[in-house]
Amino acid sequence: MTSTHRPTPPFGRTLCAMITPFAEGGALDLDGAGRLAARLLAQGCDGLVLNGTTGESPTTADTEKAELIAAVREAVGDRATLVAGVGTSDTRHTVELALAAEKAGADGVLVVTPYYSRPPQQAVAAHFLEVADASALPVMLYDIPGRTGTRIEPDTMIRLAEHPRIVAVKDCAYDFLGTQKVLERTELAYYAGCDEHVLALYAVGAVGCVSTVGNAVPAHIAAILDAFDAGDTARARELQLRVVPLIEAMMGAGLPGTVTAKALLARLGLPAGPVRAPLLPAGRETADGLLALYERLAADAPPAV
Repeated sequence: MTSTHRPTPPFGRTLCAMITPFAEGGALDLDGAGRLAARLLAQGCDGLVLNGTTGESPTTADTEKAELIAAVREAVGDRATLVAGVGTSDTRHTVELALAAEKAGADGVLVVTPYYSRPPQQAVAAHFLEVADASALPVMLYDIPGRTGTRIEPDTMIRLAEHPRIVAVKDCAYDFLGTQKVLERTELAYYAGCDEHVLALYAVGAVGCVSTVGNAVPAHIAAILDAFDAGDTARARELQLRVVPLIEAMMGAGLPGTVTAKALLARLGLPAGPVRAPLLPAGRETADGLLALYERLAADAPPAV
């Protein structure tokens, strides 16, 4: 089958991989999570990914994950789609998290390739199929081999697309040719998972993005897609290039996006709190630099489409 159109976005268009706010003592800040979610929606997001890597899923308990989903659902109601990260290196545990996310009010689940054990493609496919069969929620596959050690090969994606509940992909594979192969052969809804690829992937048929930088500048990320949808590709390009310095500082400077996003949000007086070990907070110089780039971007913001 050859896909000739952009699939309908199953989870919205502009999604933020939201951080998980913590109180200074390290407990969940559920009130802060609700306030941050409301800000993201007010500034252009129509979907949120909770309990992803940016949300520090490796160091939050299963009960905390469910509490976060329920709290954000209560705060935003039906104004946004909530996608819950449930991926682990253990298929059984991933299924348990998917069922818990469904019960807590998620609209879909984000499932990363099992990490560290480096399963072969047949096992990768079996993992995703078991999770997809376990709950009624639609599934977004998460392809990020730089972290997991194993990618979802394009041919595996094409096979998985046959499952009725496997509907989307968060693409961090850095394989633009492979991505286009899957786009051409399936109806999978692709989301750019790397902020530097938002416009490029959207231009070849993705339905949107899952942005970490969007924690700080959701309106700017949404404006890139707005401009492209309006037919103003020159402006979309300009907006994408304007955000490059902040993308580089948040995602390419040697620190995890969780650390830099929390540092910048804290400087902006927004809910963030500390990171959990083994992560360490950003230093003052890094936070100062992030704030300066944010302020420069805000000052240069052009009028809306």
